[in-house]
Amino acid sequence: MNGWLLAAGITAFGVAAVHFAAGHRDVVRPLLSGGLADEPKRVLHAVWHMVSVDLVLSAAVLVHLALAGDLPVTRPLGWFVSAHFLAYSAVFLVITLSVGWRKPLLRLPQWILLLPVAVLAMAGTA
Repeated sequence: MNGWLLAAGITAFGVAAVHFAAGHRDVVRPLLSGGLADEPKRVLHAVWHMVSVDLVLSAAVLVHLALAGDLPVTRPLGWFVSAHFLAYSAVFLVITLSVGWRKPLLRLPQWILLLPVAVLAMAGTA
């Protein structure tokens, strides 16, 4: 068993739970009740659900890799999921830093949840 990958998977499941709870309240409800045109509103809603599925599947892959032992796919999949979460973190950081907000690192704090999964997965894959 790979403890680092297991920690990454459990953390990723936690990230998915936060995404469901806080994201639905802070993002989805305002999006759906806002004045945005119907088509972009529904596309953005679908994207939110795609991210939900992605977070859960990534967490499941990390846990499976941790419990399955050393498989031929462990390193490539581990690096892929790690890069995936690193990319998500970078997107949130770039967007929040480009807006010009005061205390920008706390305005879109999703990166704070995503980055540890990337680092733990890297540690488990290295």
